[in-house]
Amino acid sequence: MVADELSVRTAAGLGAGPDDELRVRADDFDVEPPYEPADHDLPDERFLDRELSWLAFNERVLELAEDPQLPLLDRVRFLAIFAGNLDEFFMVRVAGLKRRIAAGVAVRAASGLRPREVLENIWREGRRLMLRHAELFRKQIRPALKENGIGLLRWKDLTDAEKKEMGSLFADRVFPVLTPLAVDPAHPFPYISGLSLNLAVVVRNPDTKQEHFARVKVPPIFPRWLPMDEQRFVLLEDVIGAHLDMLFPGMEIVTNHAFRVTRNEDLEVEEDDAENLLKALEKELLRRRFGPPVRLEVHDHIDPHVLELLVSELDITDAEVFRFRGPLDHRGLFAIAGLDRAELKSRTFVPVTHPDLSEVETANPADMFAALSRGDVLVHHPYDSFATSVQRFVEQAAADPQVLAIKQTLYRTSGDSPLIDALVEAAESGKQVLVLVEIKARFDEQANIRWARKLEQAGCHVVYGLMGLKTHAKVCLVVRDESDGIRRYAHVGTGNYNPKTARQYEDLGLLTADDQIGGDLTNLFNNLSGYALGADYGRLLVAPSSVRKGLVEQIETEVANQRDGRPARVRLKVNSLVDEELIDALYRASMAGVPVDICARSICALRPGVPGLSDNIRVRSVLGRFLEHSRVFWFENAGSPQVWIGSADLMHRNLDRRVEVLVRVGDARHIDQLGTLLDLSFDDTTASWHLQHDGAWVSRQVDGDGEPLRDLQEHLIADARRRRDSTARRGG
Repeated sequence: MVADELSVRTAAGLGAGPDDELRVRADDFDVEPPYEPADHDLPDERFLDRELSWLAFNERVLELAEDPQLPLLDRVRFLAIFAGNLDEFFMVRVAGLKRRIAAGVAVRAASGLRPREVLENIWREGRRLMLRHAELFRKQIRPALKENGIGLLRWKDLTDAEKKEMGSLFADRVFPVLTPLAVDPAHPFPYISGLSLNLAVVVRNPDTKQEHFARVKVPPIFPRWLPMDEQRFVLLEDVIGAHLDMLFPGMEIVTNHAFRVTRNEDLEVEEDDAENLLKALEKELLRRRFGPPVRLEVHDHIDPHVLELLVSELDITDAEVFRFRGPLDHRGLFAIAGLDRAELKSRTFVPVTHPDLSEVETANPADMFAALSRGDVLVHHPYDSFATSVQRFVEQAAADPQVLAIKQTLYRTSGDSPLIDALVEAAESGKQVLVLVEIKARFDEQANIRWARKLEQAGCHVVYGLMGLKTHAKVCLVVRDESDGIRRYAHVGTGNYNPKTARQYEDLGLLTADDQIGGDLTNLFNNLSGYALGADYGRLLVAPSSVRKGLVEQIETEVANQRDGRPARVRLKVNSLVDEELIDALYRASMAGVPVDICARSICALRPGVPGLSDNIRVRSVLGRFLEHSRVFWFENAGSPQVWIGSADLMHRNLDRRVEVLVRVGDARHIDQLGTLLDLSFDDTTASWHLQHDGAWVSRQVDGDGEPLRDLQEHLIADARRRRDSTARRGG
């Protein structure tokens, strides 16, 4: 019975080859030219460190897991999110920092910290957070799960009957997959793949009394928590550890210890040297799994001699060893968080059709083009359904015989994406289909290569953007032949064309038939697919040419308005704020008296509340059941607000090395809608974290009487439900 419940998943290969020459390029290392401020009177130590700011963000995720007011399985999910976040941070950011130091190109950070100081701070803070994470699971989450009938068990917790059943499972399903690898003069230390879970096993020859070391990889094709029934689970490595005698018959099992290695898993692709970028990237993906180690996780009771061997063979430093109690790799808790226990989760929310599209939903066939002809539609996911807005827009365009062409960017999408199917259908029906696939989207490269091949085979024109730039913009353009001539319809969004993440990520998107936006996107796609140069845009800001410049100009306009006594204010909602030039522009605005509000989900390198520098700047962070992902740029503009949404965060990579698009929102209703969203985000009655000038984030989840503050996302969910119920009553 238990064997039937075992799910099998594919483990992706990761890493970059150890034999590669070290290719030093600014793009590889995210190294920027030294920033020269326009105002040399600004203090030197005005920037927070971006790496430590990211760790502070992940600490806020951990605080959600610690929050007893949240449903238990939601807390379990945040534990797993924290673990996955930290893995990626070490794989990319820490690995990149180590490479810069080793290559001799590391420079002092904008925060003033030397590269070695940043690394030491990361080790210290990372260790503190990992210990706190492990203790939370061991002392609070696991006992709370047990109280609710969900057992996360160790081998010693099993009854004799359960041990016997798991022994049968091991013999039938797990044992045939395992491969013990001995280490001796004839068997060199094996390669340990990144993020794999392993057992370091010490065995003894009963005749010679000589001890030997072996490594057993815990197979990733099986669930991390093996189900014994619907509510009781045991660790896979515990089951393997209890049956090592089957792997080493005739030997005495002295000890076994779980360990896990994190490796550098970022990519290096020499585009300018590669005749075919697609083939170059495929080759690099095969080498990625050999990246050098950057972290070793072990139990705190590991045998010192075993640890010494691992440290020596993996060639890492003592500072990169992270020891703590409890199971390693809590990403497996995603499966536990997904258990069918509705009473232990937040109430399920089904996205609703946007009210401007509710008539479209009941039409047969649905007519998105008629709806957009009546006016722009601003969708807010996941509260507004992605399926009945953006997805329906692309699907109808593919099926409509009056549509002549579809042009779309794809950065990340789901494995079974209906949008891919729609684009294939459009190409096969004779439409001109241009798809700009960003095959270097980190950790989605293999999926994007697969979809690029499928699209090409269907007859789509597939391009990979501009040399040296990632295309991160979220735009789609549809060209339609109508009775009064050619008309263009468009979508510009803040999130990926991914139906799955659209139910989990908070994003905004503008659906429009505006002629100027359609013309702007035509020029943009011509730039991306051909040799067009120097296009001017009316309603768009496009990186790397105009996003930073355009935003700085808007900030300077607010400064001028403030000095002239006109209404002035800046409000930003972003994932990350790192760019020094934009931060300095915000400092100048604050010093001129302009109120500045920033809602940053993760990284913020700006120091708010510094006397004489940032007195007028507030920074908030809102986290919740959905990943806050939209970007909004609001400028008061003397009482006639200019508001932009789009794909760009305020980071060097977004502004200098990516194609990003911001669109100016034109409809007064939508400007008011975004204004209300920002009002709620910065309201003191909304639960959030407040950034201090020293980089500390202070949680504000309850009021002075201990009552919970407004949960922004739950508030928006309630609004969406009310809209759905109101629409249903009108329809009835």
